[in-house]
Amino acid sequence: MASSDQSPAPTPAQGTDPTPHGQPMTMGQHVIDKGAAMMQSLTPVKQISQHVCTFASYSHDMSRQIETHHYITRQNQEFLQCAVYDAEDKKAHLIGVEYIISDRLFETLNEEEQKLWHSHAYEIKSGLWVNPRIPEMIGQPELENLAKTYGKFWCTWQVDRGDKLPMGAPALMMSPQGVKLGKIDPELVKKRDDKYNISTEAIQKSRLEIEEPEWINPQADYWKQHGKGFAIDIEETEMKLRAPFP
Repeated sequence: MASSDQSPAPTPAQGTDPTPHGQPMTMGQHVIDKGAAMMQSLTPVKQISQHVCTFASYSHDMSRQIETHHYITRQNQEFLQCAVYDAEDKKAHLIGVEYIISDRLFETLNEEEQKLWHSHAYEIKSGLWVNPRIPEMIGQPELENLAKTYGKFWCTWQVDRGDKLPMGAPALMMSPQGVKLGKIDPELVKKRDDKYNISTEAIQKSRLEIEEPEWINPQADYWKQHGKGFAIDIEETEMKLRAPFP
């Protein structure tokens, strides 16, 4: 069965270009989409209020690093949810979802659950987490809060290995860190910086005054203490055959 740490067997859904196969949209489909945009509320999507560009690594293979684009909806001061894409253009792939919680909420989780989460302090302080086209001065108060948060990011489409469709099991992702395998490839950072005409190094210097969290729970970023990641294996199981109603 499928596993998040193994590539799928060669299929037509895999190749060097992750663009899905498919016929172009018809005029009728365009008409339906335009009508829906005018007549339906699309309320959850319209709550997206921020775009963040950063980087992530696969928990089971941290040598695989990707640029990510988070489109963030704020539920309240302590909980954010993000639709994660591999780019910001109209052909971007929806590759996963990340949930972000405050340090207070993180401490309410049991230890097994905490192992699936990562911290954001280094990612913020190092300048890797950026809000494209938003001046640093405007984003600074938000960054001070985010530096104390934790995230859980599931990747459902491993486009970096060429999958043309979402294949196999979801993969747990980890945030950048300043040690060992957590360091992001400088070439990947340069490519991002050139695209947005920014300097991660300069951004890092501008964030020196952002306070470090007093304590980062060692259950988060589990690999740093234990040298182990996490993968999902899909197993066949017996179905519950009892109907939920008569």
